[in-house]
Amino acid sequence: MSEFALYFGLGKDHILDYAGGYDHILFVLALCAVYLVRDWKKILILVTAFTIGHSITLALATLNVINFPAEVIEFLIPLTIFITAVGNLFKNDTPLTQTKVQINYFFALFFGLIHGLGFSNFLRALLGKNKNIVSPLFAFNLGLEFGQIIVVLIFLAISYVLVDLAKVSRRDLKLILSAAIAGIALVLMKDRIFW
Repeated sequence: MSEFALYFGLGKDHILDYAGGYDHILFVLALCAVYLVRDWKKILILVTAFTIGHSITLALATLNVINFPAEVIEFLIPLTIFITAVGNLFKNDTPLTQTKVQINYFFALFFGLIHGLGFSNFLRALLGKNKNIVSPLFAFNLGLEFGQIIVVLIFLAISYVLVDLAKVSRRDLKLILSAAIAGIALVLMKDRIFW
């Protein structure tokens, strides 16, 4: 297996590992919860903004430019999920304006910065003394983006079936999904309290 394939697979598995990476799946679902199939471009920009933020801090932490205590990051990750999900509960159901979407992009990028710190210790240990991290980081982040797109496609398919075919209210889907994600995030925060 090539180095690129190895790190691409790690990035993909980082998102799709429902047992170990469910917090990232929850975050992507929280980002998507207010959108429908016709909004696929907006969702793609959101998850890409998240990946950009994730890759920035992942690179900086892997290079030991920044360093945060792991227990703080492990608490902040579910906090970002909770904030995103609760924010969805207060969004009205009118079409999203360009301004609101730009704010969502900012939050996705900012929260991506936090999530990127969560994987840096593992990646740093995996890379060891390897000074060339550009290729592994690029492959990892492409895998991460690929995994997120798979989660988004699954969400969009389910959303299409429920909203467009079964005529479930878009508002109800958003409220149920966001409330469930917020509840799970609260449990994760409780389990990861570091003080």
